[in-house]
Amino acid sequence: MGTVTVYQYDAFSTEPDKGNPAGVVLRSEGLTDSDMQEITARAGYNETAFLLDSDQADLRIRYFTPGYETDLCGHATMAMIFALASRGELDGKEQLTIETKAGILPLRISRNHDGEWAITMKQAAPKFIEFGGSKEVLMHSIGLKESDLHPTLPILYGSTGSWTLLVPVKHLSVFKEMKPDNQRFPEVLQEVPRSSIHPFCLETYDPAADMHGRHFSSPFAGTIEDAVTGTASAVMGAYYAKYITSGSSDLDLLVEQGQEIGKDGRVAVHISNSQETMDVQITGKAVYVKELQISLP
Repeated sequence: MGTVTVYQYDAFSTEPDKGNPAGVVLRSEGLTDSDMQEITARAGYNETAFLLDSDQADLRIRYFTPGYETDLCGHATMAMIFALASRGELDGKEQLTIETKAGILPLRISRNHDGEWAITMKQAAPKFIEFGGSKEVLMHSIGLKESDLHPTLPILYGSTGSWTLLVPVKHLSVFKEMKPDNQRFPEVLQEVPRSSIHPFCLETYDPAADMHGRHFSSPFAGTIEDAVTGTASAVMGAYYAKYITSGSSDLDLLVEQGQEIGKDGRVAVHISNSQETMDVQITGKAVYVKELQISLP
């Protein structure tokens, strides 16, 4: 097959080795599913994005974790589009559509006066499912006690393209104590066994942020923790709009993540709310870090 180049871009940051690293493969035609899975496993990033042609949108992206293919990945999308924009491969387009397994999603690309690219990405429509398991067992699976839960906010599975369990925690101070036992997640998450777990709270390190989170991977993903998670930040924003403010007005939120593991990322989340629908978009930046060469037999 030859050699495949995987570029590392760190999403939701403009500083290398902060934010969330993703692999980006710009030349994916001819790669089989097993090739993409092997490349992702060998590259070692939580997600790697593969660019393909589309007959339905401007481009098509497939996303793989080291363990399986996932429908959508926010930070890998940011990395891919930043790579294409910064390399001049989008012909100056500011509006794009991408074909994903979560649907066809529109993107907007802008550049500020400092020349920094920002990518705004529409998410799939928010969906929620009630968690019916043991709260005590759930909290033990991430190294905390049931008493660390927020007393009034619900525990819910949420998705704007990828399922995660949103776990509201009372205080920021306990986030440093979290120790996920990822192998236990499927037995804890009986309604959606392949879901990740995303504890969050309304206390933040950055006074400008509205929410803080950590993201613990499904064991099927082959990873432990995601540094800064776009799809989870998006569904956090939808949760905030539905269960914390419960209004019909638009919201602009800032989500922080990654501080406990030496990363520091920010995801801007915009909610357009009406009585019929909730439209969720995330905005982020990215930065080039390095490239890897992976040889396939």
